[in-house]
Amino acid sequence: MFRHLSTKLAGAQALVFFALGAVFIVATERMLEGRRLVELAAELLIGAVAFSLLAALLVFHLLTRRLRALAEAVDSFRASGFARPMALPSADAAGDDIGRLTAAVQEMSQRIAGQIELLGSAEQRRRELLANVSHDLRTPLASMQGYLETLLLKQGTLPPDEQREYLMIAAKHSERLGKLIRDLFQLTKLEAREVQPDCETFAITELMQDVVQKYQLGAAQRGLRLEGRFAIDQLKVHADIALVERVLENLIENAMRHTPSGGVVSIEAAPDGRRVRIEVSDSGCGIPERELAHVFDRYYRIDRGDAADAGSTGLGLAITRQIVALHGGEIRVDSRVGQGTRFCFDLPMDASGAGYAA
Repeated sequence: MFRHLSTKLAGAQALVFFALGAVFIVATERMLEGRRLVELAAELLIGAVAFSLLAALLVFHLLTRRLRALAEAVDSFRASGFARPMALPSADAAGDDIGRLTAAVQEMSQRIAGQIELLGSAEQRRRELLANVSHDLRTPLASMQGYLETLLLKQGTLPPDEQREYLMIAAKHSERLGKLIRDLFQLTKLEAREVQPDCETFAITELMQDVVQKYQLGAAQRGLRLEGRFAIDQLKVHADIALVERVLENLIENAMRHTPSGGVVSIEAAPDGRRVRIEVSDSGCGIPERELAHVFDRYYRIDRGDAADAGSTGLGLAITRQIVALHGGEIRVDSRVGQGTRFCFDLPMDASGAGYAA
């Protein structure tokens, strides 16, 4: 009933006049003569004016108390550098004008503080990105420059085999540099939501078999067994086939890097409600539990010994998480040191049918 200040003021005014009317009725009962009537009228007028002023001051104090609290909270919020959002007990989105204003300002302060926190995190990530990129670019560039300068200085004096070896090393660093730049460019576009998936219906099991076949030779050279396990043949999903292929490649390459000779890398697919669950597991050295929360961070590398991260840009898993999120899924990792690691993510099943090819 009293959601507006005007209603509250009208109510307070009505109470004042009601009280004055009651006083007037009581006073008129004592009027016995003209002189007394004049005296009572004068007293009543003075009392009414004094009572009205006191009542107005009281109502004004009650109504402006919340405004003063709001102003003090805004000053405190500004003094904190807009980092600490306001928390006011008088905030009421369903209350009167001041209550709704307080609730709106409180919500606005929370959003401003959240945006400032995000900007601070983005700035921190930007500085880390520049530091990491400059380091990763410097290493292959310095190596290429060193070998090419050696070739120029010793031109005509190096044996053909040694010259070819120098060129192969320079080409290898050039390839790694190109991969780093491509990965960084793709991750930046994914994080900026500039990539829109071109979804289509396709058999995920066929794509997985193609990817497994693509890495069979490399796995054999490393002494690994790479195998695909599919609960159902011709399992269909609705997704961007190129992006999903990139996810599978990233996970298989990551598993192969961290699995010693004689180990097994497997890829599986199975229906899970209206989604398709895909798992890539290995029998490698595993990841310490304290590191699991960071495996999807860009440039985060886990020290697992040997040269496991040789050729890695440190961006593959970060790209993988962004692509999976783009398809409305989530990627998870389970690992035990010395027993292996399992990455699991899901994709939307083909909505036109049961998800199985005819």
